[in-house]
Formats: sequence, C-alpha cells, structure tokens
Amino acid sequence: DGEKLTPATQRRDREKKAEVYGEVLRRLKESGHPQAVEPAFPQQLWDHFNSLPSRYAVDVNLERAGDVITHKQLLQLARDPNNGPAFDVRLVQVVPISEGNSEDSHYLTRGSVHPPPAFGSSPNLEASQMEPSQVGDIRMCNNIVVSRPMHEITFSTKDRPKLLSQLTSLLAEIGLNIQEAHAFSTVDGFSLDVFVVDGWPFEEVEELRIVLRNKLLKIERSYESKTSSSSVINPMIKQEKVEIKSLSDHHHQHLTIPSDGTDVWEIDPHLLEFEAKVASGSYGDLYKGIYRSQEVAIKILKAECVTEELQKEFAQEVYIMRKVRHKNVVQFIGACTRHPNLCIVTEYMQGGSLYDFLHKQKGSFKLPTLLKVGIDISKGMNYLHQNNIIHRDLKTANLLMDENDVVKVGDFGVARVKAQTGVMTAETGTYRWMAPEIIEHKPYDHKADVFSFGVVLWELLTGKLPYDYLTPLQAAVGVVQNGLRPTIPKQTHPKLAHMLERCWQQDPSLRPDFSEITGILKKISEEIGDDGEGRKEKGGGGIFSAFKR
Repeated sequence: DGEKLTPATQRRDREKKAEVYGEVLRRLKESGHPQAVEPAFPQQLWDHFNSLPSRYAVDVNLERAGDVITHKQLLQLARDPNNGPAFDVRLVQVVPISEGNSEDSHYLTRGSVHPPPAFGSSPNLEASQMEPSQVGDIRMCNNIVVSRPMHEITFSTKDRPKLLSQLTSLLAEIGLNIQEAHAFSTVDGFSLDVFVVDGWPFEEVEELRIVLRNKLLKIERSYESKTSSSSVINPMIKQEKVEIKSLSDHHHQHLTIPSDGTDVWEIDPHLLEFEAKVASGSYGDLYKGIYRSQEVAIKILKAECVTEELQKEFAQEVYIMRKVRHKNVVQFIGACTRHPNLCIVTEYMQGGSLYDFLHKQKGSFKLPTLLKVGIDISKGMNYLHQNNIIHRDLKTANLLMDENDVVKVGDFGVARVKAQTGVMTAETGTYRWMAPEIIEHKPYDHKADVFSFGVVLWELLTGKLPYDYLTPLQAAVGVVQNGLRPTIPKQTHPKLAHMLERCWQQDPSLRPDFSEITGILKKISEEIGDDGEGRKEKGGGGIFSAFKR
C-alpha cells in the first residue's frame, strides 16, 4: 500500500485482519456453509486473508461473509495455470443515503431484493443513487425505493502492468459506468478487482457473463500475442485455447451438456413455414406457421421499427420467455435473434383469443365456465408474478384458448416490446383495461395486473367492451380523475362482485394478489357447483362452443 508501515501499524493491521478472519469464519460456520465444516478450511481462509493487503479485511462487508469464499474461489481459479482470468457477476442493492439509516426501507429492483456489494459502499456510490439526473430511475412508492439495476463484477487474474486500465476500458466498451472500484494484489502476484457498475439494462446476468467472457478473451489473446511475439512459434503445434472462467462454470461442474455452439431456443428461420397472417400491429405481424411439423404462432418484428432500444427489449423478452413453463402461460418455443429475422415463436393457440370469442363470435359464459376461465388466468398470472414478471398489458386479446379449452396468458413478451418507452397510446385500446397508476405513468408493481384482471373478469361476465360508450382516452381520464369503474351487474354472485371491487381499488396495496384470487374463485366454484347455471355442453364442441349465441 505504498507507505512504509511502522511496527505499531503493522501490529494493528495484523490484529484487525485476525479479528475479521475470526468473525467471517464464525459467520460461515453458523450459516452452515458446506466449505466451513471441512477440517482444512480455517487454515485455507487464513491463508486467503494473509495473501491480500490489510485493507481487504478492513473493507470487506461482514454481513456478506459468503463473499469472501467467492473471492477465494476466484483466486483459486486464476491460479490454475490452465485458466486465464476468472470472473463473477451478480446483481447488488445499494441503499441511498436518505434511506440508509431506516430499518423500514428497502431497495427493490422490479420487486426483488438483491444482496449489498461485497465491500462497504462509499458515500459516492450511495450518492449515485440519488443524483438529480437520475430522478427518472429512482422512485418512491409505499416507502419502497425502486432503482435501476446495479451489478457487481469481480475479476481475478495474474497481475500485470496496465491490468486495471484494461479492465476499466473493457467495462466502458460494454456501456457500463463504474460507480465504485476496489483493487487488491496478492503476495503471490494475482489480482482481485471488484467493480460496482450500472448501465446494463437488464436484471439478468447470463447475457452479461457472455459479453464479459468474449471481451476478456480478446484481451487475453492480445496479451499472449504481444508476449510471444519475440519468440518463434512452431506452426505444427496447435495453440491452446485461452480458458476464461466464470464462477458460475465452477459451480456447475456436475454435468456438461453436449452443445453444437448454438442456443437450444435459437431457431433457424429457414425451418419456419408461414401459412397465414393472423394479425398485424404497429411493431410486428403475427402468422400461423409450422416449425418441425408443429403448428406454431410466429411474431415478426417489422424491420423498419427495429431500433436499438427495441432490440434490447426484444432480447430481454426472449431471456424471460425461455424460462417460463406453466400450463396457463403460452409456451415459448424459440426465437430468431439475427437480423433481419427478429421473431418469437410460440405454441399455436387453436381456440383464438377471449376477445374474439366474446366480441366477434358473440360468445358468452355461464358462471361455472367463467370461474374456470378466471382460475386459468389467475394461475398463469400468479406464476408470472412469482417469477417477477409483470404483464403490463393483460386484456382479453392477450388471453388465448387451446384446443382443449385451456386458457393461457400470452403476449406478455410483445407487450413489453411494444411499450419500450413506458407510454401506451390510445390507439392500442389498452387504456380500457389499464390500472390508473400506469395511465398516470406513476411507479407501479404487479398489482397493476390485478386491476386489469378485474376488468377482464367483468368483460367475461357481461360480454361487453369496458366503457364501450367512451373512447379509450375518455375512459382513461375517467378512471384516473373520476374513479370510473365498470358497472357490476346486479345479479352477479356477491362474492365475485366483492372481489371485483377489491381488484379495482385505487390503492394498489389494497388489491388482492393472484394466489388469493385463485382461492376465492375456487371457493365460489365449489359453492355453486353446476346448479342452475352449469354447463350445457352437447356433442364434442367443447365448453366454449356450447355458449356461443
């Protein structure tokens, strides 16, 4: 650390290091960390602290003792002569200064709490959360601070000249802004560099890992070519590939899946057969088609509409959709992510949308069937919310039926792509189903979907378009300024009517969540059975065809 230390200072540093080491070891053992119970671990942990400067022990966040193991593992990977640099990426939370001392405050990013950075954050980092220029990214709602994603990226490699400069340049090239950095060198010539950054637009880390791996690979190849330029390389010897190790690789060594270098969900556009255009919108077209002998729906983004921002949204939706698996959510099959063929492929829903059934085919629902449909939607939405996905555009046009009359939530991906600015236009018609907080461009959470669900259920109940006597814009003004809500028919089941009123509460926190809604609908369904209003299915037409007028 530059200065010559006096014996007294050295003694204090050793005492501090020993104190932090002891506390970290205690916390790891108490938490039952699997490495902490190994007989050799205490000595390995002490060796780790001893290999780093004293300020590592001073700076490390004791609340996150597990981070010390992460650093230890990264250095271990970097020391392996078969590896190049090792790195790790994770989402972190930073509590702004104004909230830092409040026990009731929480930092949330899209509703999920992330761990703090590995090292005690500086006032500069905390202040970066509250800069006036970022007022659009930081919002307060019900004592919850909502902020943009921040990531902590940790590198470990053999120390060399200009390494820190190379790493900071690498992060800048990706479009990341460094909010805080901690750089340490070990006594055996390795580095541990920790950066807290913003600028990555998504809350995922896999895509960021891929980008970082590719950038590090270029740096390593450049470094190797420079260091080997003075010697003659035997052209008959195949040069070894530089191995860039992510800690996630180290954690998942139990199984290796054979790969041909392509993502399993990436679809070759030449394998798509287009049959008929089903619908057309401002940003894309929907086709019925065939993919590997399976009927599919193909949503193509119009090339002239593909901006850089739209591409980011598209990438985020593919990332979300490929992880979604639920019987009441339209199944994602794959996507084409190479220009000019940006498209998303999903299962084809033969029954069409609830909107078409109600308003074009003039269909209607008896109460038991309505409840069954409501339960299907509620289950699908509950699954999405459990996975931190907010639909934002829940309406009957986005609720689809398969050949077995199972209703599934669809278009949650394209809804985000359509609304890349967060602004919905009156022409989309979504104002009729939209929660007041979204109309007003206020901070909103998953309860906005609950409001829209209430409107959908009312639509199933009445067969009418919400506020059909108003334009979408007039409806929006009425909902926000006058507390306008659809009129619940007098003959509606009392428990169902009460639930609709709760879904439409102005205060989102007073609305039920979908797990509660599913329970309420199931209870009503059990109470009424099939008496009087049961199904009147005839033939093999299915429950929906039985109710067409």
